[in-house]
Amino acid sequence: MGFRKKNKSPPVLSHEFVIQNHADMVSCVAMVILLGLMFEVTAKFAIMFITVQYNVTQVVDEKTELNLYQYGPKDVATVFFYLLIAIILHALIQEYILDKMNRRLHLSKTKHSKFNESGQLAAFYLFSFIWGCSILTAEDFATNPTFLWEGYPHTQMVFQVKFFYICQIAYWLHALPELYFQKVRKEDIPRQLYYICLYVVHITGAYVLNLHRLGLVLLVPHYLVELLFHASRLFYFSDENKQKGFTLWALLFVIARLLTLTLSVLTFGFGLPRTENQGFSLADGNFNVLTIRMTCLAAICLTQAWMMWKFINFQLKKWREHSQNQASKKKTQSPKSKPHKKEPTRGGAANGVVKSEEKTSPRARKAKAS
Repeated sequence: MGFRKKNKSPPVLSHEFVIQNHADMVSCVAMVILLGLMFEVTAKFAIMFITVQYNVTQVVDEKTELNLYQYGPKDVATVFFYLLIAIILHALIQEYILDKMNRRLHLSKTKHSKFNESGQLAAFYLFSFIWGCSILTAEDFATNPTFLWEGYPHTQMVFQVKFFYICQIAYWLHALPELYFQKVRKEDIPRQLYYICLYVVHITGAYVLNLHRLGLVLLVPHYLVELLFHASRLFYFSDENKQKGFTLWALLFVIARLLTLTLSVLTFGFGLPRTENQGFSLADGNFNVLTIRMTCLAAICLTQAWMMWKFINFQLKKWREHSQNQASKKKTQSPKSKPHKKEPTRGGAANGVVKSEEKTSPRARKAKAS
């Protein structure tokens, strides 16, 4: 009786080794950065990775002080550290939640990859939406529309706003190496690269150009719509009859696009041109010039137009598939029926027997009686 062959582990630093152990490798790097806090020599560098930098204390009254923050080049180190944290959390969600659900559902390869994508994005959108709503309720972003451009440039921000943007940039940057770690199919890579790059460009642009107020107001409803879409897709993979969520998503998608365009035109077309601080200054963080305003507005409008184009094509594709399925069901339910002979009724059968008996001769009747 032969021994069972053990599965050989892939060679060290090979592609399979890195993919299987990428979460452990990243966690080791994060632990090294955290251990740097224990020593005075490395503490200054470790703090730059972990804590939010560029703290500015603003005195309001004699008794009250506000701790505000600005952005700078050291934020790159902070984004890198939370990028590592995002990779670790991604692996935990994949291993302990999504993989267990996939084993129960027994999905195909294409549905398996889409299920993992929607599961990861749904968790992120839910967390970001709740966090963004808490910031909006604490600030005057939603109640006062003029707050989006009054006092520009908005070089100072509260801790929650800056940390929110750092986590957003870190998450979408971590999605780039995850294309390799998760073995995403070649057919899905271009589609995912499109929206990852769009998120990185728009969020980083709002952060660098001191438009974090407008960016936060636009991100929260957008994340709500995306959360509904990916949650509906998860329910659809579990049961294909659950499609009501897509109808609500389609309605909110159009409303979110109109809201984004309205606020963008209002801010770049009417609000910022009427503020007192006009001009371009890197030292002051002022980017309130016509060229930058029109570039930002054009980028937002083109992105919304592209999203609407993809949305219309998606709806047309679903409508065609639905019409084809309905036509195929009608064909199977109503096949060409052959003419059937009518069965004689009881009375008709009795009358036929009586008539046949009347036609028989008296000799045959006697023979039957005997």
